[in-house]
Amino acid sequence: MTGYTVAVRALCEFTAKQGDLDLRFTPSPTALEGIAGHAVVASRRGEHYRAEVTLEGDYGLLHVRGRADGYDPDQNLIEEVKTYRGQFTSIPDNHRHLHWAQLRIYGHLMCEQLDMAEVNLALVYFDIGSQQETLLRETRTRAELKAIFEDHCGRFIAWAEQEMRHREARNDALTGMRFPHADFRPGQRQLAEAVFRANAAKRCLLAQAPTGIGKTLGTMFPALKAAPKENIDKLVFLAAKTPGRKLALDAAATLKTGGTESGTIALRVLELTARDKACEHPDKACHGDACPLARGFYDRLPAARAACLGAPLLDRETLRSIGLEHDVCPYYLGSEMARWSDMIVGDYNYWFDGGAMLYALALERGWKVSVLADEAHNLVSRARGMYSTSLERGSLRAARAVAPPAVQKPLEKVGRAWTEAGKSAPLPYQVLDAIPQKLLDSLQNATSAITEHLAESMAEGALDPALQAFYFDALQFQRLAESFGEHSLFDLTRTDERDTTLAIRNLVPAPFLKPRFELAHSTTLFSATLSPWHYFADLLGMPEDTAWIDVDSPFVASQLKVEVARGISTRYQHRKSSLVPIADLMARQYADKPGNYLAFFSSFDYLEQAADTLAQRHPEIPAWRQSRRMSEMERTAFLERFTSESTGIGFAVLGGAFGEGIDLPGARLIGAFVATLGLPQVNPVNEQLRERLQALFGAGYDYAYLYPGLQKVVQAAGRVIRTEQDEGTVWLIDDRFARPEVLELLPAWWDVEARANASAP
Repeated sequence: MTGYTVAVRALCEFTAKQGDLDLRFTPSPTALEGIAGHAVVASRRGEHYRAEVTLEGDYGLLHVRGRADGYDPDQNLIEEVKTYRGQFTSIPDNHRHLHWAQLRIYGHLMCEQLDMAEVNLALVYFDIGSQQETLLRETRTRAELKAIFEDHCGRFIAWAEQEMRHREARNDALTGMRFPHADFRPGQRQLAEAVFRANAAKRCLLAQAPTGIGKTLGTMFPALKAAPKENIDKLVFLAAKTPGRKLALDAAATLKTGGTESGTIALRVLELTARDKACEHPDKACHGDACPLARGFYDRLPAARAACLGAPLLDRETLRSIGLEHDVCPYYLGSEMARWSDMIVGDYNYWFDGGAMLYALALERGWKVSVLADEAHNLVSRARGMYSTSLERGSLRAARAVAPPAVQKPLEKVGRAWTEAGKSAPLPYQVLDAIPQKLLDSLQNATSAITEHLAESMAEGALDPALQAFYFDALQFQRLAESFGEHSLFDLTRTDERDTTLAIRNLVPAPFLKPRFELAHSTTLFSATLSPWHYFADLLGMPEDTAWIDVDSPFVASQLKVEVARGISTRYQHRKSSLVPIADLMARQYADKPGNYLAFFSSFDYLEQAADTLAQRHPEIPAWRQSRRMSEMERTAFLERFTSESTGIGFAVLGGAFGEGIDLPGARLIGAFVATLGLPQVNPVNEQLRERLQALFGAGYDYAYLYPGLQKVVQAAGRVIRTEQDEGTVWLIDDRFARPEVLELLPAWWDVEARANASAP
């Protein structure tokens, strides 16, 4: 144990936070606004003023480092600048207490560095809206600041020593960790070796690996195995859906107990859950005056934090239990434990979203992070959603109807700017070249007015829900407008003369995700459908040296009979005439081999017409259907119809809840009918996407339509063969499946009628 490095901010967050959890001091300025605010403050200072002064010092085994916002040698003054919105008086006392703690530690480090007897300190609060500064000043002697510094370090050093011992034990255990099963599954070792090499080389990896080889364990094991030598601080495992996160937690538990000959591996595993799912009091605001679990949160946090370290696995249920036992909010307890965990399991948004918590912490604290993203074929669409937003005219009207007098006029100005923008877009759907500055200025004024009203009311609940909804939407719109470029569209959709929607629609998330790939030590994206690799590399912004592997399938062509129904077209104009041939084809297959089948269609309308046709022509075949907006209980009931003894056909929508992520091995599913290429609907938005992707990458149709569609087809067909013992049949129902450009996108181990008879015309 050579020493423990801690940032000034991290040290003070551990030792100086006290009192209530209070989120009323919101919304914070955007990152660009914060940077601009600091620059404005620095520009107002004298010529000898130094910005971003690096400071460091030691206390026992602690090495404390940080950067003071500014130092004016002419006044012997250190400044800590905080940007904010709203009223200065709304800043909670415990926030200022934390800010003073940071500034005083900078003061100590500066006194030691420059050998000064005393120093002047100033907290500078910069109002983003008014551009005004509020200064709080004091003068401290070197001896006073040293005592403060030693007090904070003294309260942290025992925790630091514990963390160092844990890190040493963790690394020793991971170095000696063995694979928890007798042997790797076919293909699993190939995947594991690729992940290990990527971590050793500090590279990103795109890994296409078939279902059934154990991808979760096959990626997690090598990433953890590489951690000691590569000095990796955190392993972040991301999954798009709850079942994927459950698999990751199960794999982590298996490694903790099965990866060592005695005891368990010292590995802290945390599950992060969305706030709306973890909140115990959704009807209460997040501050001590409203919520009992926010009241005194930081005073009770140390005991809850210590209790968490004794838990074998910090999943959602365990966090809730510990949180309620110590009367602290389970959601924010989880956020705190992210700082002290070795492996964190959560949704994509914790790393890839614009406000991603784990990415922000890694950036702030200098963590070395290895990222694993499961079912990564979802990341393109998910990331587009993260960096897209819209404003509804109806939402503005609803906000104006309930707004207080001080907010009414700014909202009226938004309405006028909105109307003016609409005059240049008379069509039902139209893309505009730029976001009108007048609209952005009016939104800025309106959100500032709402912020001031919110600060005066001192209660988050004081905002009417309609006003609050528009407020949050407008803030998000402004944030994305700051980074608007060729990666996105600004468009207007007109429902009628009264109702329009303004949207910033991201098409290429690469510019937003690229910094996240660069920060990570290594990022592995894996899925059964990551082909072609350049589609994902281009749209996600992956580094040029990203590695690619297509893992050998453990399955063989004889397990899966893949047929192409070349005489049927499922194009929109042919759908009515396709219904009878599809129903008869299903009936023939079912008569030839009775059992459980899934039938996938491009929409609910098409599904219902096909199911009705089958019921009319072949009523003897049991059938059940996916319905719109199914509840979790209804989805479970749908899947429970597939048993080892049952027979029938389940109708589902391609790309929906049953198109991926479900496991029906053996006789529970012996075949699938895919009556669509899965191509996205041809509409004005997708046509704009095609045109933009053609301009950027020269592959507009493929990137906008063909690749996303075929990925859904392969995912759906992949439900049939789940183990090396499974056998089944897949019918690809459309003549276009026989085209060479389509065939080459299907898995190599599929026979597909001997590749559609060598692509014969």
